Amino acid sequence: MSEAARIIRIIDGTPRVVADHWQAIDGAAAWDSCAAGNGGLLLPLALAQAHAERVRASQGPALGLVLAPDDEPAAAVPFFPHIALIGVQFPKFTDGRGYSTAVLLRLRHGWRGELRAVGDVLQDQLFAMRRVGFDSFALAAGRDPQAALRAFAAFSGVYQGSVDQPLPAFARAHAS
Repeated sequence: MSEAARIIRIIDGTPRVVADHWQAIDGAAAWDSCAAGNGGLLLPLALAQAHAERVRASQGPALGLVLAPDDEPAAAVPFFPHIALIGVQFPKFTDGRGYSTAVLLRLRHGWRGELRAVGDVLQDQLFAMRRVGFDSFALAAGRDPQAALRAFAAFSGVYQGSVDQPLPAFARAHAS
């Protein structure tokens, strides 16, 4: 990604458009040729697994993982101490497996770092993605992140429990 790339990131509870300094790479050769700059490198999970010792011993730029829809979230757990970000790939907006991956990473596996939705991410999905634990969003190419900020204010309340609010509305009302 170029330095001009922009993402939406939740900072202190507020969605903001910020520069994206992470670079996605697809293979060991690309990893070798990357200059250590201000940003980090996003590795596919399979590449990280194939070079696990290199990930664990990395002294270079910050590392992150990208999980494909068919990757098992538990496979990322051994890398948690060595990475700063996990990207979850949405190959097309109709593929909802990334929502389940996010919930599993946050609730079952305890990931507390940055969780980014990448791929065919559209404005209409942002509110729901935030609810399941995503805190940064790389919108699909050609989408305006400033315009997409409106999606976070589309709803004034929620009924179902999720990562951001575990209790459903009836349980919150009963508790108060």
